[in-house]
Amino acid sequence: MALDPDDPRPPYMQVANALRAAILTKVFKAGDKLPSRAELAKKYDVAPMTVQNALRELRDEGLIVSRQGSGVFVRERTERPVGLRPHIERAFAADHVTIDFAGFSGETLHGVIQEPLDKIRIGRLTPDSIHVRILVPDPTVPWSVPSTVEDKADSPAFRARAAEIMRRHTLSIIDNVTELGTLGLVKEATAEVRVHPAAPLFKLYLINNEEAFFGFYPVKEHVLSLDGKPQAIYDLMGKDAILFHHSANDDDTSTGSQYVEQARTWFDSLWNTIAEDFDR
Repeated sequence: MALDPDDPRPPYMQVANALRAAILTKVFKAGDKLPSRAELAKKYDVAPMTVQNALRELRDEGLIVSRQGSGVFVRERTERPVGLRPHIERAFAADHVTIDFAGFSGETLHGVIQEPLDKIRIGRLTPDSIHVRILVPDPTVPWSVPSTVEDKADSPAFRARAAEIMRRHTLSIIDNVTELGTLGLVKEATAEVRVHPAAPLFKLYLINNEEAFFGFYPVKEHVLSLDGKPQAIYDLMGKDAILFHHSANDDDTSTGSQYVEQARTWFDSLWNTIAEDFDR
């Protein structure tokens, strides 16, 4: 299983990414012993030092632990919190891909979805269908948060700025996904954005109706330039949100499938009732 020669990442990062995905998707479960360094070097056709550097990355992330004289093992409860990217990449290996997102702007989704879409363009991934739905707050109505620090009031200038960020990321996702259908690379490819009047305090990803990722938005103060003037804002910090993973395929808990089902029910309830198409 040689590494991808077209991948711009260093070999140790590619090995680390492959092992991380295997751990997070439970190919290697909590407590499992990983193959030896020599076995991994042979599997990925790399030098043992490359494997050692990859394992150091995973050890620094808290995914694995070394036991002297015994080997390297997957740490307990590595599934919480998690990184989203390996799961998104794995989802696109399925024949039918569905991604539902509810949150503030879709910026993170835009970032993590680009690589699998690029792999479809060059023929390395070949799903039959892709369906993406995005729920974001309506920037045309006042928000309770984000708000001004001075009087905790809605800021129309901030909403206008946020609207441009939403449009940039969500519309880029729409264009990139639907283009695959237009080019005939995917039989069915749709992406939709709807807005709702509630201020989101969390982000939610539902992937292939099997996995849910949930994270709270921390509210923090920072200063922005709005209409040419500095403005202190209590903002939702999406990049600081730690995601927690729930899987309908978990063998060790009965709550995973229930969480995924309820998350999907919640998403559909907004999508089919108070959400409206995003005014482009």
